[in-house]
This record gives sequence, C-alpha cells and structure tokens, in this order.
Amino acid sequence: MTENPVEETTVPAPDGTAPDQDAVIAAIATVYDPEIPVNIYELGLIYAIDLHDDGRVNVEMTLTAPNCPSAQELPEMVRDAILKVPSVTMATVEIVWDPPWDMSRMSDDARLALNMF
Repeated sequence: MTENPVEETTVPAPDGTAPDQDAVIAAIATVYDPEIPVNIYELGLIYAIDLHDDGRVNVEMTLTAPNCPSAQELPEMVRDAILKVPSVTMATVEIVWDPPWDMSRMSDDARLALNMF
C-alpha cells in the first residue's frame, strides 16, 4: 500500500550530470524526525533512492508509525533537502508501508544516540 507521492518539483539542471548518491544521502541525513533526535536516514526510514541520468531522484520512505504526527511534513522536508543537491532536477518522495518499519532498520549510530542497545 502506498500513499500519493509528495508533489514533484522541478528545478533547472545546473550542469546536466546525474546526482551523486552520497550527496543525496547526506542531504536526506539533514532531515530529523521532530520527535526523535536522530536523522531519518540513520533511523532507517529511507527504503530506496533511485537516481536518474536526467537529474531526477525518486525516494521511497516510511514512517515509524502510520499515525506519525509528522506524516505530512517529513516527505516534504526530504524532497526540499534533495532539491538542494547539485545536478538534481526533480525529486519525488513516496511513503510506503511495506515492509513495516521496525527498530532493526536503525543504524548502530542511531541506536547509540537513542540508548537502544
């Protein structure tokens, strides 16, 4: 089951090259869940990042729970962060619920920050 993706936004291509995956991940890592002091990448909320030669980036992400109070703002924050990466021309963020998120998806850094070892 998926929800409608956050509206696509297009920006001019700065140099016509494909986006850098590390730069996209770094941009996503600037987005924090407002209720948890860990970025959403380390929380394991990002399921897929698809980079295209024309500068498009498609992201599939989930939330910690379907009733997450940040359900509307987090995908928009992710899209806005990605659009700041050089060579990104368009970003689409889609919320997916399968597979469901669980704590095993968190990085060791996130577990340490949340004292969940």
